[in-house]
Amino acid sequence: MARLHVVAIAARLPAWAETACADYARRMPKGYEVERLALKDESRLRAAMPKGARLIALDERGREFTTAQFAKLLQAPSAFVIGGAEGLSDATKREAQITMRLSAMTLPHALAQLVLLEQLYRAATLLTGHPYHRA
Repeated sequence: MARLHVVAIAARLPAWAETACADYARRMPKGYEVERLALKDESRLRAAMPKGARLIALDERGREFTTAQFAKLLQAPSAFVIGGAEGLSDATKREAQITMRLSAMTLPHALAQLVLLEQLYRAATLLTGHPYHRA
């Protein structure tokens, strides 16, 4: 089973975003599981990181991935970390094995988390042969 972790720093989602994110996490295909974790601040990140998980930092200056490239990231245990209002610290970005972006534009936290959850769902359905992704 592929365990994927979404770690959100200092983010309380509005009800509409929480509902949508929880829906995508619940719909993940068999063999994929998303665990969502909200942390008050980045100082708690190391302790919250799952053992053996690759740290993937989300940052608007990070690398872009196509859906197929992104899907390959799901083949290893990963923790996707979304920063708070000030983004992620330079130390966390340096520690990350991968720095990626969802968009070249700055997204509000709720929307970034929703886009990430939808893309995790899309990538997992691509890997499992489900017809959701039609590229």
